[in-house]
Amino acid sequence: MKNKILYLLISILHLNLKAQVFNFTSEEEGKSITHKVLLDSEYFIETQYVTDSNEFISTRGGFYELKEGVYSVNFEFNSNYSSDSLKTKAFKSSDWQLAAALKQEHSGKWLMAGRVRDGVEKRRSTTGARKTLKFLIDGHFQWTAFNTETFKFFGSGGGTYTAKNGTYIETLTYFSRDNSRVGAVLPFDYSIKENDWHHQGNNSKGKPMYEIWTLRIN
Repeated sequence: MKNKILYLLISILHLNLKAQVFNFTSEEEGKSITHKVLLDSEYFIETQYVTDSNEFISTRGGFYELKEGVYSVNFEFNSNYSSDSLKTKAFKSSDWQLAAALKQEHSGKWLMAGRVRDGVEKRRSTTGARKTLKFLIDGHFQWTAFNTETFKFFGSGGGTYTAKNGTYIETLTYFSRDNSRVGAVLPFDYSIKENDWHHQGNNSKGKPMYEIWTLRIN
């Protein structure tokens, strides 16, 4: 148990030293598109959305290598894979703007590991191809559900959050499943137990939930 806790603390410290969030914009078909980039020392996510209309465009992410300001990313997911077939891409960071950071508890890459229903905990494997990942970095978050083998994309949402004294609050900036939910503020109770994050409250549809997330180690 002591080794697990030590690994958790080291992992979170390492992420906080390397983790950053960036924004930049592009113009396409008369739309001003916001690009949001979340990255730590090994993982990279880029999401595109239109702020004025709350339109979700795409998201893609995976492990990367950095050389001379270029992030070469091997995607684990790509929401547009069915149309562009991209599994890799190089991103140049020359015009990125660093987003404001707000130091928060439990930054890191978390995988959905189970749920609690009627007081009974039901775990699920985090090593298979089907994953739900929540990436938290200093007040910014994104969750994404995907399959690493088929590249099937199930959904994603993200925005900003606060986490303090057992209360975790998300504010949605983009949501692939329902643009009308953008701007929603979702409060939850949370606790950290070893390398698990217990998370409970009401989901975006107003239904009660109790989720268990575990820190990703690979």
